[in-house]
Amino acid sequence: MKRLALLLTAFLPVSLAAPACHAADARLQSPWDGRAVALTDAPYNCPELPALTKTIDAEGYYIDANHSVIDPAKKKAEEDATAGPTHLGQFVTQAADDYLSKGSRAAVTCAYSLLTAAAQEDAMTGVQPTGQSHYVQKWLLAGTGMAYLKIRDTGVGTPDQDKAIQKWFEKIAGRVRDYVDGQRRNPHSDAWNNHGYWSGLAVAAAGIANNNASDLHWGISAGKTGIDEISPVGVLPRELERAGMALHYHLYALAPLVMLAELGRVNGIDLYSENHNGIQRLAQLCEAGLQHPEIFQKSTGVAQKVSDKISGADIGWAVPYVKHYPDPQLSAWIAQAETTRFWQWGGLPPE
Repeated sequence: MKRLALLLTAFLPVSLAAPACHAADARLQSPWDGRAVALTDAPYNCPELPALTKTIDAEGYYIDANHSVIDPAKKKAEEDATAGPTHLGQFVTQAADDYLSKGSRAAVTCAYSLLTAAAQEDAMTGVQPTGQSHYVQKWLLAGTGMAYLKIRDTGVGTPDQDKAIQKWFEKIAGRVRDYVDGQRRNPHSDAWNNHGYWSGLAVAAAGIANNNASDLHWGISAGKTGIDEISPVGVLPRELERAGMALHYHLYALAPLVMLAELGRVNGIDLYSENHNGIQRLAQLCEAGLQHPEIFQKSTGVAQKVSDKISGADIGWAVPYVKHYPDPQLSAWIAQAETTRFWQWGGLPPE
């Protein structure tokens, strides 16, 4: 009961008053607002809209109590079931990033056309039948919502397109909030681990797109919950329970917390200093774990599953992070990485 009380206290919202740096009627900001990217005639090959539905029936693929052992057949079935929304997220984020890197008007047009078509189909706006389906719903919103914030000021989209996309985001954000709010009744549910933080990023991005302070602050509060869970040595207790995937899930949880901190920062909310610089402690532990996975093996009793190469999903969060906490090792990894993109946080991270 004491732990439940602490968790509930941690989820009390960050002040819901409008930040002092923004008037009540001012537009909520994104990290890409004010970035001057000249539109060019650079070509862009826009993919076709993938098959989309309001709901999907997807099942998880871990087969052990710690959710750390993957069944290949179940993983393949999940990928097949979620291909539509996953591909949509990948397509839109790639197009938005081509705009950032090349100024391609065609890429912006592509992103707008894909988002508008998905909105017209009410894609993924239904109550999802499984937890895994909800996860895909919130990842889609996080990825496409962040990508939209990159292109919303290009002048390429029409007012009708913006209205349709924003309405679509609002519908999905409502579903995500409803799911998480329901799950919070159980102190052992997925509302309290990395899934809660990813849901926070999704709803916060939608909130900025719609100038909806309630959604922004709901998302920020979800991030605050995660940051307040970070121990004095940087551990997230719920992710440490993932046995051989503990290092992976510490990294996976860190990413939405950093992205939420960036969304908060430009709106006058400081998540980086929350819990005595909790994000920094978590990042330092993750950096140490990437260099010495045995740190996590000692804590979990299980060898960690690590890749030969550091991926964009592993290191992309460090791009904005090192602006606040300079770190030569992280900067070296960023420079060496093939990419810092990851579609679930919108592609290229804020710089």
